[in-house]
Amino acid sequence: QVHLVESGGGLVQPGGSLRLSCAASGVEYEIGIMGWYRQAPGKEREMVAITGGTIKNYADSVKGRFTISRNKGENWVYLQMNDLKPEDTAVYYCSTIAPASWGQGTQVTVSS
Repeated sequence: QVHLVESGGGLVQPGGSLRLSCAASGVEYEIGIMGWYRQAPGKEREMVAITGGTIKNYADSVKGRFTISRNKGENWVYLQMNDLKPEDTAVYYCSTIAPASWGQGTQVTVSS
């Protein structure tokens, strides 16, 4: 059972930056794929960015603004979010594929 804990959300003005962190515990091996999803009020949960090995995929809406990263051998994943827009406001969830798990989410609010 993988346990995921996110941190780093908050309130930021448009154009600002935030860095989300996610720590995975409960396994003693390097998890293959980790990623970030988000869910805005009244909308379905959507993929923001995922990474595994040398592969990184981003939603079109965040390309060039968000960067997902991991340190080799560690079950941490980060999401650097720059040039934030009001439409980025959502609860951001950390996720793993195998084994499948979700974090509790962290709120990101972009507002002036």
